[in-house]
Amino acid sequence: QVQLVESGGGLVQAGGSLRLSCLASGSISSIGTMAWYRQAPGKQRELVAEITSGGARNYADSVKGRFTISTNNTRNILWLQMNSLKPEDTAVYYCVRNQYFQRYWGQGTQVTVSS
Repeated sequence: QVQLVESGGGLVQAGGSLRLSCLASGSISSIGTMAWYRQAPGKQRELVAEITSGGARNYADSVKGRFTISTNNTRNILWLQMNSLKPEDTAVYYCVRNQYFQRYWGQGTQVTVSS
């Protein structure tokens, strides 16, 4: 089993920055894709950014140039640096880890951007 715990969410004004963290524990593997998803009220959950075990990064068009996904050498911590935040970035952000054909989700952390 894998446990994921997010932190770093909060309330920020538009134009501000936040850094989300996700700490993984348990039977974690260095192989697999890690990602951040988000879900805004009344909307479907969407992929924000992902990073492969090879280090390739993909971003949703809505966050390109503003968000950066990264991880440490042991791949047990995942970060999402969010700059130039907009009110439409308001959502619950989830950390996701894919390994051994299983997907693990964190409990989510709320990000609220005020205008």
